[in-house]
Amino acid sequence: MNNNPYSPHTDADRAAMLKRVGIKSVDELLTAIPKDALRPKLGLPAGLSEIEIQQHLESLATKNRTASSGPFFLGGPVQRRYIPAAVPVLALRGEFLTAYTPYQPEVSQGTLQAMFEYQSLMSELLLMDVVNSSMYEGGSAVAEAAFMAVRATGHKKVVIASDVYYQFRRTLKAYARGPELEIVEVPTAELPSQADGAACLIVQHPDAFGGLVDVRPIVAAAHAVGALAIQVIEPHASALLEPPGALGVDIAVGEGQPLGIPMSYGGPYLGILACRVELVRQMPGRIVGETHDARGTRGFVNTLQTREQHIRREKATSNICTNEAIAAITASVYLALMGPQGLRAAASLSVSRAHELARRLAAVPGCSVAMSGTFLDRFALRAPIGGFDLRWKLLREANIIAGDATLDHYPGRDDLILQCTELTTEADMGALEVAMTRVLADAREKVALR
Repeated sequence: MNNNPYSPHTDADRAAMLKRVGIKSVDELLTAIPKDALRPKLGLPAGLSEIEIQQHLESLATKNRTASSGPFFLGGPVQRRYIPAAVPVLALRGEFLTAYTPYQPEVSQGTLQAMFEYQSLMSELLLMDVVNSSMYEGGSAVAEAAFMAVRATGHKKVVIASDVYYQFRRTLKAYARGPELEIVEVPTAELPSQADGAACLIVQHPDAFGGLVDVRPIVAAAHAVGALAIQVIEPHASALLEPPGALGVDIAVGEGQPLGIPMSYGGPYLGILACRVELVRQMPGRIVGETHDARGTRGFVNTLQTREQHIRREKATSNICTNEAIAAITASVYLALMGPQGLRAAASLSVSRAHELARRLAAVPGCSVAMSGTFLDRFALRAPIGGFDLRWKLLREANIIAGDATLDHYPGRDDLILQCTELTTEADMGALEVAMTRVLADAREKVALR
């Protein structure tokens, strides 16, 4: 630190500051950090040039496997979907590239209009009164929706289905620690029985396994005791299924990444949050509205914004400090380009390919579709061959990425969750069918030899 050329402080300055706070060295301020995490070794030799560093990083990058390098059946909140070439070209125009937070609405008309368009398109898709713009990702949207219900009802019990994406349930639990909310996880079928004393019931339709859920009885059970009904949605599914607004839910939340946003380790992604107009003042984030000035010229403004910088801290409904504006703009461009017919076509193609894959895999000796009812574009496959880790390893050897570790995240399930999209090809399905046939045949042979 003493040799830091970017610090204007002299040794005497630093000594005076240390003496004032009563410590001998800066390291004493860092005792909460484990010693092995301080000044970690980067594994780089000293004195590499920029070119050498670039080459080293590229060699590390080649160890990664991209989603397009072979059959890919992972899914859930984040999905590999086709992104029309015009989407990044339009969304990343200079006018939008720095879209972040419009602090000065009067000079941010382009960004504000784009946010207004996003809200309008998403409201039409979900048939909900109000959509904000926007949340960090689907998990934070679920947590903030629960907070909305707690504020609206005065109850601190949040009931969530165990068939909701595990990533979303984990985020909700993390958010709930501070305000000490009671989080109750039950199977979807048991949600109505847990409604008494709850702020909300949270259901996912289609659920984490792709199964279709009858949402209306859950909504009725929530409303019967004064609780709110929250539905976790998927954008493409909403183009085919009855939208949450028609089902009577109070708040709809979900992950917007499939709407033209590339898969990326860690984001940025897009949290969707929509609600009934009666709940609008409990909504986090910001809402852009349309207005006219004194001369009748159309304009856009931040109609509602709950950021604590702008209002008294005790009245803020959220500590969300920004919105995923560039992600929301990307989703707007995607929805506008696809239109209702294009979105339905992509969703329908995903469904047909998932059902075709399920039919083919169910014919493989040792495989069965582990779904008790109708599913949409993903399904759970049961193939008992020594646990998830072994299945994943064997499929990976065939250059196939498939399934999720359900046993770790969903009680009592040890299945492969397989997701299909419009990018799933006949060759992909054939490769998985061949691989599963071989893997299961090898497993049966090893059992027979014993």
